[in-house]
Amino acid sequence: MNVIPVEKVQSYIIMGELALDSRVIPISGVLPTAINAKQANKGVICPRGNGVEASWVKNVSILAIEKLTDIIRHFKGEQLIQPVTFNYSAAPKEKNSVPDIKDIKGQVVAKRAAEIAAAGGHNMLLVGPPGTGKSMLAKRFIGLLPDLTEQEMIDVNIISSITKAGNETFKVTRPFREPHHSCSMPAMIGGGKNAKPGEITMAHNGVLFLDELPEFPRLVLDSLRQPLEDRKVTIARANAHITYPANFQLIAAMNPCRCGYLGDASRSCNKAPKCGTDYRNKISGPLLDRIDICIEMPNVSILSPEISSEGESTENIRKRVIAARKIQTERYSKFNIRCNAEVSGEALNKFTEPDQEGLELLKYVLKENYISNRGYTRVLRVARTIADLVKSEEIKRAHIAEALNYRIRMYK
Repeated sequence: MNVIPVEKVQSYIIMGELALDSRVIPISGVLPTAINAKQANKGVICPRGNGVEASWVKNVSILAIEKLTDIIRHFKGEQLIQPVTFNYSAAPKEKNSVPDIKDIKGQVVAKRAAEIAAAGGHNMLLVGPPGTGKSMLAKRFIGLLPDLTEQEMIDVNIISSITKAGNETFKVTRPFREPHHSCSMPAMIGGGKNAKPGEITMAHNGVLFLDELPEFPRLVLDSLRQPLEDRKVTIARANAHITYPANFQLIAAMNPCRCGYLGDASRSCNKAPKCGTDYRNKISGPLLDRIDICIEMPNVSILSPEISSEGESTENIRKRVIAARKIQTERYSKFNIRCNAEVSGEALNKFTEPDQEGLELLKYVLKENYISNRGYTRVLRVARTIADLVKSEEIKRAHIAEALNYRIRMYK
């Protein structure tokens, strides 16, 4: 038709959905396309509703149009379109106000476990009767984590772009996803007609919180096993295989039994101990084996000294977490590893060797079958984090003992 000369548009990647009245409708996936355009040294022509999102990529010419005729007038010189530019300071950003961890009265051991989990990127399971603060702690956990790096921020916004059309809110905080226990396999892992990302991808670079863990369908829980190891998930379809990132931190919570009061001194479980055993058996051993830290949160009496004492604030704990993460970033700079939870292979052998007393303790628990081979590796990772929190280059017996304490609780 030669309405617009080809040579004028061939330096642009053009995207959008065209309506019958010539309007150009916003679409999803604009941000990753704009990144590809930059790599190809091209500009972007996109719907006006996607203009802000596309402009998050620096040094790319963005022409955002309302109707198809806008681009025709632009290239004919009749009415020029002003390129969209991104002003970071003025852009609308996702707000994430996290409550302070000091709101939780008592539970000193659980808070210590949360600090270790945050410092090393470890998965954590909270077990206790209703009302002990499991969900409160999980929802405050995100506040302990370091800020997103620039690359992590880009990844988070790319995932958001894939799932949402016309996104103008720039995400600057770590995602916190908490799907209901009725969540299906495609909703958790990803899939459906267009192989959309699931909850584990939406939680990439953030936290996936699974409350009432045994209430999730067994198949859904077991589908987490491979992504927890690989930190990615591949969705297979008849005509394509799509791999999404899934580097999330799993925080889970559960009651000790179906009625919730097994082991609670104030109330009794009528079917103990079978009630607790049957309830825990809803979670497979291989999934439990991939959880680094398990902590019990008992009921704390209102008369307990723990309740009256002022707990540490999120900000104070977060400072120690950031200091430990900085040590890990420097240590693993040559290994493409962000934190201790990701350590394997050469880096594991090089940086997680305990002292002689610690090694003897580990050999003993391994010989007595208290931990599996995978558990052995995860204990070393947690112990490395505990050592980092006190700026100790050497992993000592005390560090190993504390890490084992969190691990062996799973099999009591």
